[in-house]
Amino acid sequence: MSDTLVVLITLISYKVVLLGVGWWASKRVSDESDYFLAGGGLGPWTAGLSYAASTSSAWVLLGFTGMVFTQGVVGLWLVPGIFGGYLMTWLVMGPRLNAETAAKGHITIVDFITEGLAPKAKRVTGLVCAALILFCFVFYISSQFQAAGNALGEVFGLSIAEAVIIGAVVIVIYCALGGFWAASITDALQAGVMMLACVLVPLATVMAAGGFGSVIETLHATQDHDYFSFTNGAAGMAGIGLAMGLLGTGLGALGQPQLLNRIMAVRSDGERKKAAAITIGWGVVIYSGLICLAFAARALNVDTGGESLFFAAAQQFLPPVLAGVVIAAVLSAVMSTVDSLLLAAASAVSHDSGVTYVSPKRALMFGRLAMVGVAVFAVILTLALPQEIFSRVLFAWVALGAGFGPVILVKCLGWTLRDGAVLLAILAGFTIAVIAYNIDGPVAEVVEKWVSWLVGLIILFIGRVR
Repeated sequence: MSDTLVVLITLISYKVVLLGVGWWASKRVSDESDYFLAGGGLGPWTAGLSYAASTSSAWVLLGFTGMVFTQGVVGLWLVPGIFGGYLMTWLVMGPRLNAETAAKGHITIVDFITEGLAPKAKRVTGLVCAALILFCFVFYISSQFQAAGNALGEVFGLSIAEAVIIGAVVIVIYCALGGFWAASITDALQAGVMMLACVLVPLATVMAAGGFGSVIETLHATQDHDYFSFTNGAAGMAGIGLAMGLLGTGLGALGQPQLLNRIMAVRSDGERKKAAAITIGWGVVIYSGLICLAFAARALNVDTGGESLFFAAAQQFLPPVLAGVVIAAVLSAVMSTVDSLLLAAASAVSHDSGVTYVSPKRALMFGRLAMVGVAVFAVILTLALPQEIFSRVLFAWVALGAGFGPVILVKCLGWTLRDGAVLLAILAGFTIAVIAYNIDGPVAEVVEKWVSWLVGLIILFIGRVR
């Protein structure tokens, strides 16, 4: 059996499973709460693994691994930032998010942000939040489509248009059927697939390099000093700015609707704590494996463009059949991450924008139509404006985190805020992050990741009701 046929059979099998999950989940969807938040019924394994998969897919498997491979130790600054985000969202913000969702029937994170505002301020703030989510997630979704499309093209020789459209159609079908239930269960499956792949591929690569000790020796003998520098050779403020910029990436998690929805949807506080442990344990396995893979591949001088390293290593160091299965599974996993983003963007259009409906069935139907519309627009953007995956994801991640993160954090800490302070903090944080993103240099990195947050927090502190 040829490698391509193995990949094809695995891909088809995986897609059939996804569609089956969508059909099963459709039986549990009767209103907006079910479609966008699983009716608050997620267990710890589904919540923890689906959160993990949503926060770390294409940009981790492809972008992070490629960054460590090409730039070296400086890329490791992302790891404490990401784990800091895990701890903050699940353990600091989680108790209030989960409890208030259960008590007040929130459906989206924007419901939580606008809770307690006067009616007019609530409508305006909700509309602004919806616009920001839609703007950022169209870029985020297109990056996921591009990641899977590039890889499918390499394996099957498909054009990126063919690969992206095929994957998008499958995702739209099961998301339209099962909503958040389907997305959470398929993302949990995806997390398991990713974990298995992030053990097998790094292990095979490290063994091919003669063990981890041999990897380190080879790197020290072949790479220049900057590869082992935590500032990539930059000195003084430039080095500090580079490190702080990468470390601050983790702050983005505090404002991501597709992640916080998982915490909101967990059944109980006790299960939230279990889900937190599951997410953190998964992250330890994933990031450890990918770091080992990047260094071992560098020692072996694997010929790759960086972001295709994972697939190149699988093909080169695993037995052909196993490599085909791993590549196909990871391709499907990367693509299926789009489901949570699509649902969050669709909820912004159909729920957070303040549209009123004559019946729950109309609201559910409009939510499904909004999801299809967002998917179509993201596919068009993917094909029209190809861009580096890592940078596109980071733009959406950081900008949305800076806009929503400070408000959500202080509300979870129990602050009561004046109406104008909430909207001003969101707009200020988001705008600063977007402007700084378009400026090169380590100082701009610090402004983008940290100053945007600081300004938002200062506004909220001034606007706090004491």
